Amino acid sequence: MENLHRQIGVMVTHFDTVVVGAGIAGLTAARLLASDGQSVVVLEARDRVGGRVWTSRMGDGLVDHGASWIHGIDDNPLADLVNALGMRTVEFTVGSYQPDGRPIAYYSAQGTRLTDDEATRFAGTIHTFNGHLAKAIATSPPGSSFAQVVETTLTQLDWDEHRSMRVREFMQHRTEEQYGAWFDDLDAHGLDDDAIDGDEVVFPDGYDVLATRLADGLDVRLGHEVTRVLWADDGASAETAHGTFAADQIVVTVPVGVLKSSGFTIEPPLPDIVSDSLDRLEMNAFEKVFLRFPHKFWDDGVYAIRQQGEAGRWWHSWYDLSAVHGTPTLLTFAAGPCARAVREWSDAQIVDSVLVALRRLFGERVEQPDQVHVTRWQDDPCSRGSYAYMTVGSDRNDHDAMATPVGNVLHLAGEATWTEDPATVTGALKSGHRAAENIVGHEVPYDHLWVR
Repeated sequence: MENLHRQIGVMVTHFDTVVVGAGIAGLTAARLLASDGQSVVVLEARDRVGGRVWTSRMGDGLVDHGASWIHGIDDNPLADLVNALGMRTVEFTVGSYQPDGRPIAYYSAQGTRLTDDEATRFAGTIHTFNGHLAKAIATSPPGSSFAQVVETTLTQLDWDEHRSMRVREFMQHRTEEQYGAWFDDLDAHGLDDDAIDGDEVVFPDGYDVLATRLADGLDVRLGHEVTRVLWADDGASAETAHGTFAADQIVVTVPVGVLKSSGFTIEPPLPDIVSDSLDRLEMNAFEKVFLRFPHKFWDDGVYAIRQQGEAGRWWHSWYDLSAVHGTPTLLTFAAGPCARAVREWSDAQIVDSVLVALRRLFGERVEQPDQVHVTRWQDDPCSRGSYAYMTVGSDRNDHDAMATPVGNVLHLAGEATWTEDPATVTGALKSGHRAAENIVGHEVPYDHLWVR
């Protein structure tokens, strides 16, 4: 590798390991490798660390545009890290688009709130359906979509059309909110990982504190967009507009959307075991819409608001973040088809559409929000979506297969490369830890992330 660069006259800086991307996966790998005595450089295209962990602050408020939660703190090294760093958390369990377990205000297709008994019966219907759905997924043939196993299950149960319609739309919204994908496009096994162990927590001081603390003391080069990665038996290099960075090993943590884009190349091409798995994963369409209001107009003690029926085709769920933000705040999601449809809309157009849906439920009590944040991950060239999902025909093992070391030189990491917790910060952290252990060839305790 050094001979090649010498022949073509490229100025090269050499390290033990180059890490591409300063998200949680990249920073985890870099910190663990550095703790093992390696010389490491992290190349980041953005002007900040964190990747899809991004917090903005305006006045006395903050917004986590990307990752917001630790999805299950039990036996989770991410929770251990957060506690070791002294980061404040607030319990806020969303739990896999749960039908109950929290105070949820359901509104019928006609816009009237379901009574407690009606809501309990509906939640019971969903729980019954989920039990049968799990069996249908387990026995589904390869290449089945989530929509197909839902319909198979409904056929077996033979419920009346109204009951089936409510269940079908709940499952549609579940796939949208969990993976930002329409249920026809998600593999039948696309939600197999969808289990939460313990409470979920959010961060009143911002999730980006995690990235900032992980980056502390590391050699992180911001504004260094990597456009090409070269690898060979004797090492690898990453090309940027600021020069070429060579190393014995390289860890690439860019999102699936970037890996599959024309602006990022890996040479020689990835082996089939990696490239085939990558081909079966796609970035989703999933955006957040935060609305801060002068006054609270929804009921007290309500954790979430859910709209059933056609009126909830796009805007069907709102979450009360008032306790986290300290002001009356609702969060809703533009996900899947909705996110694609409103992609070209202005923030004002999106907010107007959301308010129409809210006013159908709460009338003129709904005021204009005094602060709005709409994320635009689909248009971010450094991510090209929020996170990856399993397309029809993919396999759960595709996540781990993507992380297969290439020539014992090139290592892919990131949320999409971890089977048990894909699409999460936990998965990103674990994948970075795995890449570091693969490189050094021995176990590295997680506490090396915080014990200096």
